[in-house]
Amino acid sequence: MRRVLQAAASVELISLAVLLANLATAHWPAVSSLVGPLHGCAYLLVVLTTARDRNAGARTKALALIPGIGGLLVMRRLARAGVA
Repeated sequence: MRRVLQAAASVELISLAVLLANLATAHWPAVSSLVGPLHGCAYLLVVLTTARDRNAGARTKALALIPGIGGLLVMRRLARAGVA
């Protein structure tokens, strides 16, 4: 379960960076069309994976709702709690 969370958190952050860079520079619709749904799926996977984790408390689950960095914050919080 942690590998899925780690992969989804990484994809979520990288895809957000690509979307923002595209928005700030060329704003190519093809990039938005490809990376936008990828980012959305990664975000949902982070939220659902965290919600199913038995060791995640309410605050940890709330952190997962932050777009872009929520998955990384969840992994950090679980690692500090010694649940890794």
